[in-house]
Amino acid sequence: MTFAGSGDAFGSGGRFQACIHLQGPRGFDPVLLDCGATSLSALKHLGLDPGQMAAVLISHLHGDHFGGLPFLILDGQFSGRTKPLIVAGPPGLARRLTDAMECMFPGSATARRRFDVDIVELQPRTSEMVAGVEVTTWEVDHPSGAPPFALRLALSGTVIAYTGDTAWTDNLLAVAAGADLLIAEAYYRRKNIPYHLRHADLVDHRQELAVARIVLTHMSSDMLDHPVDLAFEAAHDGLVLNL
Repeated sequence: MTFAGSGDAFGSGGRFQACIHLQGPRGFDPVLLDCGATSLSALKHLGLDPGQMAAVLISHLHGDHFGGLPFLILDGQFSGRTKPLIVAGPPGLARRLTDAMECMFPGSATARRRFDVDIVELQPRTSEMVAGVEVTTWEVDHPSGAPPFALRLALSGTVIAYTGDTAWTDNLLAVAAGADLLIAEAYYRRKNIPYHLRHADLVDHRQELAVARIVLTHMSSDMLDHPVDLAFEAAHDGLVLNL
């Protein structure tokens, strides 16, 4: 797992937006967990080939989590990609992706390509296999024009839970239960920002979160300026974890 982007929407700390590269065992092509607007640059900065991605898994339809898809798709078009790309995310993804592509690059949504872009619209509280990854969804509390998800990914015996962006909800307990890793938003330390998790929320609920390991991401400058106060591991751009 490589955190190509671990930042918030506003580039706090000079970080790239949400983009986590997951490489499974031999025989599995990598997948992306979220694809913020800066993701193509983040991947290339780390030498991670965007053309190798089998799928992109999207937690919710805000620009810092899905806004990199038009660039990723166009990069594949101009670099000669031929392998299909699966994009899986909340209901409404197909329309929002088309709208985003047409807004930024008119005509790009319907341009002929040598590879298929297969859209999978996931439903809350369901599981679906996407590029060899079992993806299970829970709806959380983060208005984004479509149901926002926390995601639980299972691949070759490893389980990764991801909060996406959300205020605290007890659904996170189910997402995290028994996982090897919880990737958790921690936007602020204690200040209550609507629809976002705080470091304090994770501390308060740590005993209920039945997960072996928690790594923080999507941190504002309020978090980044106080690293010694953190109760959990913190991600940074380029961080590699082996699970």
